[in-house]
Amino acid sequence: MEILWTLLVLGALTALVVRFVFRRGGGIQLARPGSPDAADPAAYGFALQEELDVRMPGPDQDLLDVLAVVQHTQDWKPAQRLLAETPKEGERRWQRVQAFAGAASLELAQRPGVGGAWLRKWRSEAPKDAGAAQVHAEFLVQQAWRSSSVGHDDFRIILEEARTVCGEAALLAPGDPVPYITELAVARGLAYLRPEFDQLWAKVMDRAPHHMGAHLAALHYHCEKWHGSRAQADEFATAAAARAPRGSLLSALPLFAVYEHIPDVVLVSDFFGTAVVSRAMEGALHAVHQARADDPVLPLVRHLLVFFLVRGERWAESMDQFVALDGYAGAVPWTVSEDPAATYAVCRALAVAGYEANGGSPATLRRP
Repeated sequence: MEILWTLLVLGALTALVVRFVFRRGGGIQLARPGSPDAADPAAYGFALQEELDVRMPGPDQDLLDVLAVVQHTQDWKPAQRLLAETPKEGERRWQRVQAFAGAASLELAQRPGVGGAWLRKWRSEAPKDAGAAQVHAEFLVQQAWRSSSVGHDDFRIILEEARTVCGEAALLAPGDPVPYITELAVARGLAYLRPEFDQLWAKVMDRAPHHMGAHLAALHYHCEKWHGSRAQADEFATAAAARAPRGSLLSALPLFAVYEHIPDVVLVSDFFGTAVVSRAMEGALHAVHQARADDPVLPLVRHLLVFFLVRGERWAESMDQFVALDGYAGAVPWTVSEDPAATYAVCRALAVAGYEANGGSPATLRRP
């Protein structure tokens, strides 16, 4: 994966100087900025790179409004109210817990010892609040990965504390899957043995059997780079997709399993057109078409799907996805790079260039 993303970042730097242009029969060529041959994403109404929101995969205006108030005033009560009003059954609560924890973690990184004070106050002033405990547990998980490395003593110490807080959060909100979903990341970092992980997963399944966020967290544990294998990850993803109810985005899980196992060096010339990749892409496309338009997981799936569509040179389909998700870059695969917005913008520019090389234009692009 390091080689793959190094190439993407280099592409982002190149895009600052020149734009890519595709010509029929000529492959990729370079065009001078302003050249009539240059593919211009702005002509399609896409957001400028500097306008992309890298905090979130898709829109949640209530969350953004509350975050703005909390960070400006350092008053935790708006965050507490928003989580209290967010149903525990769906995906939205998990996403908001992650967002609040991420905001506090980033604040602390930017202002050591001072940033994220609102979360510390929330936890101390409302020790019995389930939302505070959930955000605190997720904050510790993010801190472990942000401030340390796997295997180091401080990494383990932080995750051990996160496990304790997950237990406290579970007691404060019986039936809420979020504390157990957070613990899935703890299980990966602390290398739970398989029986212990299976017990944790059973608690998640009892509470939220079709939770996409939970399945994505569990998939990491099953991957080859953590505690499983390519075969185990594929089996886990395929089984989840098979039992997914109609309209569920779990049908897209095999695509995430494929992504997690993309080789550092792709030796197959048409890797993104192979049967395994094509089958996973079709499953994701089907899931996207069947999902509710307001499903909070939909942007997550679209982001990864467009990554594969562009590399599979399926230009028109990739443009459809960019139209639906543009404006946000806070999701895999962009967030694994140092500059998510730049990486997203390069992929989008390639999609525009490929689309135009095959006769597309702003006038022919379908919009919702």
